[in-house]
Amino acid sequence: MAAAARRVSGAPRVSCRVLFVRGSQCRSLSTGRRVLPSPRPLPLLVVTGSGYLGYQYYKRWGQQDNGGPPYLATPTEVALYRSFPTRLLSRTWGRLNGLDLPTWLRKPIYSLYIWTFGVNMQEAAVEDLHHYKNLGEFFRRRLKPAVRPVCSASCLTSPADGKILHFGRVKNSEVEQVKGVTYSLENFLGPQMRQISVSPSSSFRDLLLTSPDSDLFHIVVYLAPGDYHCFHSPTDWKVELRRHFPGSLMSVNPGVARWIKELFCLNERVVLSGQWQHGFFSLTAVGATNVGSIRLYFDQELQTNSPCYRKGSFLDRSYVTMSSQVKGAAGEGGVALQKGEPVGEFNLGSTIVLLFEAPKDFSFNLHPGQRIRVGEGLGSL
Repeated sequence: MAAAARRVSGAPRVSCRVLFVRGSQCRSLSTGRRVLPSPRPLPLLVVTGSGYLGYQYYKRWGQQDNGGPPYLATPTEVALYRSFPTRLLSRTWGRLNGLDLPTWLRKPIYSLYIWTFGVNMQEAAVEDLHHYKNLGEFFRRRLKPAVRPVCSASCLTSPADGKILHFGRVKNSEVEQVKGVTYSLENFLGPQMRQISVSPSSSFRDLLLTSPDSDLFHIVVYLAPGDYHCFHSPTDWKVELRRHFPGSLMSVNPGVARWIKELFCLNERVVLSGQWQHGFFSLTAVGATNVGSIRLYFDQELQTNSPCYRKGSFLDRSYVTMSSQVKGAAGEGGVALQKGEPVGEFNLGSTIVLLFEAPKDFSFNLHPGQRIRVGEGLGSL
């Protein structure tokens, strides 16, 4: 017996450590010490980054209340914000919006949304909440035809329901997204496609103008989550080019727009450019967090917030010679749109930017912060 014990004791020792897992703690049975779980970098980044950005946001508002200059985000703060997986979160949100809800659950959920964001369901074509199978259908609800009459007295009408963030003339090829915060016209629209004989010293703004008697104007309309999410043609015009910029999906809330310079140039967007009766005209749908999906009714090939696209690039599609492939195309002149015609939709709400050429005596009939609806006049000649 003693010999057997000696043989066993002389055998190679095998160390066996068993981990006992309880809740979020791990304990080794051999040592009794706690073994901490391995850190998860993504949740840690989200929590710490959100706290830091929240503090900076609070500090910025304190400076404004004290009459100080507006606080702009530093490149480090912008990079931190852009590192958040907003594109992945937006795709996830889009899939959740497409899940059909049980009939008994639809009215409580939609009623909570209506109460939170002040939605006017009396304007909806279908007021019965049980009709909408999922949140996506509810967000993209259609309106009764009579609730959005198109102003016939104005040459330019609002493309969407929302809030006027800024409007005016474009100066020095810089556009204001909100008062005091600008972005580059060239970065926003991308390189000019047309070959025009102009002076080498001409600015990007000058390249867009077709007449020396014209000027370049802009207007920014912000769509809140409770607004009607479709956008319409603001005038009679022809779309010649669609340019899709894959990019970030940061919030375009007015508070964030006052904080991040060139926010509209960093976010994913779809630029429609062409001609109207006074020259150059463009309508840009800017994406945002949880608004990764931008849909055009006349172009089914557009796919936004796709993981296969690379940030910093852009994809062009010309409508000039595609009359047999694109719905609504008129000959070789592009896609003809009429004032008030539905053009596309967001999955939640975002921003529409109009950039257009008009005679120098064009004037806006607006004020900053004004609420506006589809079809209401924007200005006059």
